[in-house]
Amino acid sequence: MKDARIDRRLFLRGIGGVTAGVAAATALSACGTGTSRVASGGGKGGGKTVVVRDSGGSYGAALQKAIYTPFTQETGIQVKVLNLDDAPLLAQIKQGRPQCDLINNSMMSHTKYVAQDALERLDLDRIKSVKSAKIPENQITDHAVGSSFYGACMAYRTDAFGGKKPESWADFWDTKAFQGGRSMCNPDGDLPELEFALLADGVPMDKLYPLDVDRAFKVLTRLRGDIKKFWDSGPLPGVLLSRQEVTMSTVWDGRIADLQKQGVPVTRQLNGMRRQFQGYAIAKGAANADNAYQLMDFSLRAESQAALAKAFPSNPSSPLAYAKLTEDERNALAGAPKYYDKGFDTDIDWWLKNESAVTKRWLEWARG
Repeated sequence: MKDARIDRRLFLRGIGGVTAGVAAATALSACGTGTSRVASGGGKGGGKTVVVRDSGGSYGAALQKAIYTPFTQETGIQVKVLNLDDAPLLAQIKQGRPQCDLINNSMMSHTKYVAQDALERLDLDRIKSVKSAKIPENQITDHAVGSSFYGACMAYRTDAFGGKKPESWADFWDTKAFQGGRSMCNPDGDLPELEFALLADGVPMDKLYPLDVDRAFKVLTRLRGDIKKFWDSGPLPGVLLSRQEVTMSTVWDGRIADLQKQGVPVTRQLNGMRRQFQGYAIAKGAANADNAYQLMDFSLRAESQAALAKAFPSNPSSPLAYAKLTEDERNALAGAPKYYDKGFDTDIDWWLKNESAVTKRWLEWARG
């Protein structure tokens, strides 16, 4: 099952070779890199169809239920879904023949697309819900609008520490007071977790960026011997915790909810959570741009974001969406008002400049 997050190392490998590899990447997509869940007719000229790229899996199923089907019911516009990786999609756009109109992806990926001149500049007057849903200004760019976020945080076994509860990343690093193995992410799963190391070493959340890379790796090295596994997929931290292979792990918020329902003694700690936003953009040269604008506008409504949050542990970007949830539904989300100030937004600009070098250094560090 695919996840809503991109394979970052694949993107780093693929984006540099987009121009040279256009023909190969397009052939790859024709051989099945992209898959569709809804068949629809229509073509150029703004017919009653729109093609949206998302990452599929349970996230895609939730989008279908909460967004696409209600959108079609309201507008009559059929939604065709394409699951396609970044490199072949960028190649299609470079050729002037994108298979999709609307792109649902991380805001960081959208910024990379902009660098490749692969997105349309948005006319925000055509997206009324940006104002009506009070989308935060820092999630509105010239080419994309943030619709939700996921948070990387700490998960731990509640039966592991004699009733003690870890409250911070310093506790994550404290293997004497909180004994047991740890798990952290591999760059194939998410950005290297340098911020957590710096927070553990006493750096305030509002002073994290620019990241002190040397200091972060020194702190990571202190924990290296206790890291039993580097995870590279969303479900793996939960598996490791369930099997008691580790007592604490970094995790994507929302991933442990099913374990809790199954009675596994795990919970999350949101202090120092790292937020990364997901959002919408329109592919350069989109055949159905008008319909893409309509679907984006529908998706960003507070009501739509709340509906998606009911179907998937997605944290709405709209603060108004949370008022449309029950108290239990709202407080299950890391984006709930009571939790929001516990976390911080990822500095996309810093990571765009440094991701490749940091990932290379991380891989060398992990090998020892």
